[in-house]
Amino acid sequence: MIQQDSDKPSRRGGGRAARRLARESSQQETQAYIIRKIPPIDILHDEAAELIEANADIVLSEIGIEFRDDQEVLTLLKDAGCDVDGTRVKFPEGLARKLASTAPRQFTQHARNPERSVEIGGDNIVFAPVYGPPFVRGLDGERRYAEIEDFINMVKLVYMLPGLHHSGGTL
Repeated sequence: MIQQDSDKPSRRGGGRAARRLARESSQQETQAYIIRKIPPIDILHDEAAELIEANADIVLSEIGIEFRDDQEVLTLLKDAGCDVDGTRVKFPEGLARKLASTAPRQFTQHARNPERSVEIGGDNIVFAPVYGPPFVRGLDGERRYAEIEDFINMVKLVYMLPGLHHSGGTL
């Protein structure tokens, strides 16, 4: 058996077990999400909001929405009172608002690591990256369409940034 001098570093990096131990022993600092202490700002007066809602009702009742590849959703919406024709769903006037009113004011989105769970809604502000950029810019400065490897790298980067609380689903 060859004995190694204690002054010389080992050539081996320790392998998978050493990397796992390093990850488990490291502490990832995250910023607590912000609790809003001022009321939200209404950017629309009541008449404008009512006009938008009335037009949304027209679009939902006359044109509808396509729900593809999800028979369960189609069944749920039909049972709730929607007109389902194939994958096209039309909502009777006022039904979308009625269904939206059943959603909770806030809820906890549980992470695998309980310390990273976030409270969505209410007075909580959860920071996440921009949603779905189709392009990335590489280290060479060239703009190109994003690929799955870019998505994976972005998820890793978001997880490492202490100021972002959530990857946002599709970055």
